[in-house]
Amino acid sequence: MHPLDGGTMARQAGQTAGSQGGPATALPQPPPRPPRAAGTAPRRGQVLTTKVGLQMPTGMAYAEWERAGRQLADVVDSSSWWLGDWLVYGKDHYTDRYQRGIRAVGLSYQTLRNYAWVSRRFDLTRRRPALSFQHHAELASMPVEEQEDWLDRAEERQWTTKQLRGAIREARRDEPRPSTPTEPSRHLEVPGSRLQWWHKAAEQQGVDFEQWVTATLDSAAATALEELGDDEAPPEGLAGRPRPVAISV
Repeated sequence: MHPLDGGTMARQAGQTAGSQGGPATALPQPPPRPPRAAGTAPRRGQVLTTKVGLQMPTGMAYAEWERAGRQLADVVDSSSWWLGDWLVYGKDHYTDRYQRGIRAVGLSYQTLRNYAWVSRRFDLTRRRPALSFQHHAELASMPVEEQEDWLDRAEERQWTTKQLRGAIREARRDEPRPSTPTEPSRHLEVPGSRLQWWHKAAEQQGVDFEQWVTATLDSAAATALEELGDDEAPPEGLAGRPRPVAISV
């Protein structure tokens, strides 16, 4: 059980190794603490983290509550990079055993695979601490030059992930259409009830519907290919703009 305060949380979350050009550091090990009696309330203004939840102090000021939320969000965001880098290392060094390690720690392979793909697309020197992992994920399928351009804009204008996504959508809408004939749209017949179900899932995750469909299908394809021994996904060809597919009700 550990207190959640500015100093401790910064040490627990850490800076992403090398993200600001500094030396990489190992994850800190908290010093041993005497056990706290069950039911003992945390000191005023102190949030205690446990493996199964938080212990919130009575009469906590709003500013303290908000600060704790920001610290927790930083840990969640950093952990996406950590887990992605962890899987990349495992795939590079333990080709025949890394999946056994994933099963041993009980983590979702599909989730880790997404983290690892983004981590591979942005090496440590290119990650922006001021932007979230999700900001980088939105740009992962782009060429490096475009990634840097959008990262600069998002950082300078302090865009949320949703604002970044909207700006990208607007930019693509304004792009001139190619003069050469494009491949005709492919139609997929889908019952209306299922389409509504998918829309609800996309809204629940706060992502664009088309993006959700593409990511979900990519994830399913990646899992199928993994069983055949092809675990480098999504491939460059699939990670870019998808070919048009019209979903018909």
